[in-house]
Amino acid sequence: MGNTDSKLRFRKAVIQLTTKTQPVEATDDAFWDQFWADSTTTIQDVFALVPAAEIRAVREESPSNLATLCYKAVEKLVQGAESGCPGEKERQIVLNCARLLTRVLPYIFEDPDWRGFFWSTLPGAGRAGEDEGDDEGARPLAESLLMAIADLLFCPDFTVQSHKKAGLDGPEDMQSLDSCEYIWEAGVGFAHSPPLNYIHDLNRTELLKLLLTCFSEAMYLSPSTDINTPNPWVAFFCSADNRHALPLFTSLLNVVCAYDPVGFGLPYNHLLFSDQREQLVEQAVQVLMVALEHDQVIAAAAQQALDPTAPSSELEEQEPVGPDNLFVNYLSRIHREEDFHFILKGLARLLSNPLLQTYLPNSTKKIQFHQELLVLFWKLCDFNKKFLFFVLKSSDVLEILVPILFYLNDSRADQSRVGLLHIGVFILLLLSGERNFGVRLNKPFSLRVPMDIPVFTGTHADLLVVVFHKIVTSGHQRLQPLFDCLLTIIVNVSPYLKSLCMVAANKLLHLLEAFSGSWFLYSSTQNHHLVFFLLEVFNNIIQYQFDGNCNLVYAIIRKRNVFHQLANLPSDYVSIQKALQRKKRTPAGISHACSMESIPMEGSCPAVPAEPGTLKTSLAAYPGIEKLTEKAQVSEDGTMVALQDSHSSQERHSSQPQADQSAAAGASDTESHSGRDSEDVFYSRPETTRRRMSSTSSSVYWVPTPEWVLSWKSKLPLQTIMRLLQVLVPQVEKICIDKGLTDESEILKFLQHGTLVGLLPVPHPILIRKYQANMGTAMWFRTYMWGLVYLRNVDPPIWYDTDVRLFEIQRV
Repeated sequence: MGNTDSKLRFRKAVIQLTTKTQPVEATDDAFWDQFWADSTTTIQDVFALVPAAEIRAVREESPSNLATLCYKAVEKLVQGAESGCPGEKERQIVLNCARLLTRVLPYIFEDPDWRGFFWSTLPGAGRAGEDEGDDEGARPLAESLLMAIADLLFCPDFTVQSHKKAGLDGPEDMQSLDSCEYIWEAGVGFAHSPPLNYIHDLNRTELLKLLLTCFSEAMYLSPSTDINTPNPWVAFFCSADNRHALPLFTSLLNVVCAYDPVGFGLPYNHLLFSDQREQLVEQAVQVLMVALEHDQVIAAAAQQALDPTAPSSELEEQEPVGPDNLFVNYLSRIHREEDFHFILKGLARLLSNPLLQTYLPNSTKKIQFHQELLVLFWKLCDFNKKFLFFVLKSSDVLEILVPILFYLNDSRADQSRVGLLHIGVFILLLLSGERNFGVRLNKPFSLRVPMDIPVFTGTHADLLVVVFHKIVTSGHQRLQPLFDCLLTIIVNVSPYLKSLCMVAANKLLHLLEAFSGSWFLYSSTQNHHLVFFLLEVFNNIIQYQFDGNCNLVYAIIRKRNVFHQLANLPSDYVSIQKALQRKKRTPAGISHACSMESIPMEGSCPAVPAEPGTLKTSLAAYPGIEKLTEKAQVSEDGTMVALQDSHSSQERHSSQPQADQSAAAGASDTESHSGRDSEDVFYSRPETTRRRMSSTSSSVYWVPTPEWVLSWKSKLPLQTIMRLLQVLVPQVEKICIDKGLTDESEILKFLQHGTLVGLLPVPHPILIRKYQANMGTAMWFRTYMWGLVYLRNVDPPIWYDTDVRLFEIQRV
């Protein structure tokens, strides 16, 4: 009964607040205490009892009352932080104030007139700009709030274990407390693992929820806002003004990386008790991900501003502009091998969680925060190059690769998970820029992973090729802008692949077959680049790894007509028009040109589209592959030399026609648009028409010309392959005739022992396209991360139905 009474009293206070047109004095404690003195409201209660319409009504009609409510709630948090919350009553007041602020803050942020309110210093000040400057040296409300949250996250007997001996009087002094001795979990920089305390975990989770809500002002700024404008909440919290910055960063990182969802190694243990640690880990990884964002944006801008042509190695020496984010600083300075090992093993364990095939269904708890973990892994590799090299120096990197490939394959048909596909591909693009990644892929793949891909016997490189083929041929239509990235990854690793299996070799040839159809090549100004990428893959393997790759050589010989057709591609006007007519008759495109599929892996389920009505958030556009990467040439000693302006086989083979440039510049698909023209080859006719109608270039529709075809056809790097076919085809045909062979194993044996030494053109230098930070990807990450935070926080739905501007909320 008591619980119902307290809810009624709380609801009554809310109604009084919304109906009072006169300002309530800040000194009227009897009125204000009704909002937090009761001990039985949960955060779900607060969301139910404080409706959105009423918060907005108070904001518009009695702004001074909303201002006083916020000020008084922050004041209570500050008092709790100073006193150390010695009693249950004080702790309950702190939690109730945190819940109330979590509810109200989004409505402060959604109104531009209110956004400066928390940065004003006058107690009870109304709208931004009304600060009369009475309080000399007073802290802005936002700073008081952030300092109080930081203090409360290291409050003995509330969020951390007390170090006081039982029976000694009085709480610990919060001002002299050294929070580095109270780090929440063993791991980086801390050896002691405190006993698990579910109440502490719950309290930490509530405070982190409030902290994440403070940071979420970014959601209410439009994507056109200058990306270099720092988030003031993140900037202050991660600055030297926060004396707990180091222990808190370490606590968040260690809690995430030490988490084991299996539950102390006992099957089904997660069913026996409610796992508060999982909720804490989710909030911790989200706070980390968002707190680490600020300098990424600044550094990307700084790189381009300092010297757009400088190689990344030089730029690493240059200081990023803007305030120093201590979370980024600490992350970049981790260097001990055991710390790297702890982080990598923790992330690999959590990312592999959904793949765990056990003999006891449901014996392992399935976690849902893999996207946040991928963002954290990305930031670790991006900010800490020593960590990146550690990841690549052993085959441990494969423990990250396999889960990423699992997620890519699993979400390829689901439009609501397009962001997950992008982050996975961006990580692989980053890794593929390092030679060691290609070398590691040669390790045999023997895991039993439930993926709906053909069964094969081969290496991790084969797995990568087979999954990428599956994404291209049976992913949903919005993924086409990613094809450049997928093929760039394969190009980057190709010089190091010792032996592709027959399944993977056939998949690569099938991609070439699909991409070199004349109607596909003539459908867009960019499609021929995909053919150039694939030819570069074949050339790299033939020139640098011929000996072990008899399967690929055999596949090339079998499909030799594809190469001959490419060499003789018609470029006259009549042929171009015929090809385009043929395309109109078969609009389905590549996805129906799938190669014969063999039996999928045991235990796998097919990739399924999103349920109708699933919510998703839009993503910012990101740049095309030529801006996403910088070219580097591998010299004979294995070092990489950045190329200023290379004219490689994959250079942009012709200037983009004018109409196409305007289309690329103006298009703003809510999914990412990688700077291509309206690439409608994979779209149904109504979708194509709709895209054309909305295209900025609808007045000037691009038409392929003979000159355009010749401009890139003459640069197709076919010499090495044509020479290989010229030498080997007669020999293979002769063996077949002489020995009456129809068995491919005999032909493979012959190719295995064959050699092309001295017969091929001089090997070309190896060209690697390394990911480079830029403004476009920085903005993409910002929209992706906050979209993720928005969608994943549903209990309670903190930002739901508020006027978010950074992205659009859409239904599939």
